[in-house]
Amino acid sequence: MINLHTLATDAAIEAGKILLKYYKNAYEIHDKGYHNPVTTADHEADAFLKQFLMEATPEFGWLSEETVDSPQRLDKEFVWIVDPLDGTKEFIEGVPHFVTSIGLVQNGIPVLGILYNPVTEELIRTDDAGIVWYQDKQAVLCHETALKDVGCLNSRSETRRGLWETWANEFKELIPIGSVAYKLGLVAAGQQDFFVTLRPKNEWDVCAGHALLLALGGTMKTTTGAEILYNQPDTIIRPGMTGGNKHLVEAFISRFNARKGK
Repeated sequence: MINLHTLATDAAIEAGKILLKYYKNAYEIHDKGYHNPVTTADHEADAFLKQFLMEATPEFGWLSEETVDSPQRLDKEFVWIVDPLDGTKEFIEGVPHFVTSIGLVQNGIPVLGILYNPVTEELIRTDDAGIVWYQDKQAVLCHETALKDVGCLNSRSETRRGLWETWANEFKELIPIGSVAYKLGLVAAGQQDFFVTLRPKNEWDVCAGHALLLALGGTMKTTTGAEILYNQPDTIIRPGMTGGNKHLVEAFISRFNARKGK
């Protein structure tokens, strides 16, 4: 029987090798939408991941940022939800804040998560025993319960747009980093405390990180407090989301809704 965690880990590491071929090297950049560059690296890594994972699990569904979507996935119990390169802007800028993100959902619930940063060689993964590993050490979530006592990983682009100016005094520190998947990975790895994005994200951006948090006893919800279910016809999760230990997530949701006048 195939060990899906090992399969996905091997896939992520090999995809990382593909990305490194192009990192700080020559490649073609296209633009598929406003401020959304796509690189040769994305497409080559995506093609590899789809072939590698689907050959081993042909009965599973597939959802990826770089693959044309098919409604056939909606009827599948298990669906791979993949972003071959989360943090494309950082990749293009030569900033090592990007990852290959591989998530697996069962009936819409994340059950497996693998994140790999090929530059730093950081590997954050679930295993079949329900343990989360950061490199070769078992990961543990931040235990703090008050927002004022933690650093919050937030978005570089949201920070540049001024969306975080009114939140500066709510946390011990605001830490802008690119790649939502990488931010979630750092929280799951116990390297950072807490995560929030104030803007909508796609399922493939956050699925693997969500799986990691769940395996650690943490959670991720929308900023208004809704549960997040995957493999939906509309893959955009709104209005934003927050992840970490359950105390911090609930504290932020309460604060967010209070500030919205709810």
